[in-house]
Amino acid sequence: MSDYRVADVMTRQVIYLPAETTLDEAARVMKEADIGDVVVTDGATLAGLLTDRDIVVRAVAANSDPTTTTIGSITTREVVMIEQNCSAGDAAALMRERGVRRVLVCDVERKLVGIVSLGDLAVQLDPQSALGQISEQSPTG
Repeated sequence: MSDYRVADVMTRQVIYLPAETTLDEAARVMKEADIGDVVVTDGATLAGLLTDRDIVVRAVAANSDPTTTTIGSITTREVVMIEQNCSAGDAAALMRERGVRRVLVCDVERKLVGIVSLGDLAVQLDPQSALGQISEQSPTG
């Protein structure tokens, strides 16, 4: 795993949505882009990361109205970042340590350049593993 850098396995497509975006709109954007997460902004500030799982667990399970509930109200505010030149092993260790499945990737100037998910690591580094096979079939990694 240590031969790969985060930049080698990350998803470079990052979609930003304002915190005022409704859940139904965010879900539509994720579906159209075939992604499982979006970066939530509050003006020019990074407010958090919203995943497809957040929508299901925090909104659908709570019977929130997807046409009026905003993504800012359910987004994960704790942002975990890793520098793109770190090893994929470092990314896996960080995910394990912080209990997250996705980490934002930045360059040396802390500019956001991608997102790396547990699925990205599995597909690229151990495609024969059960997680690698499942992630490869899933659009959300």
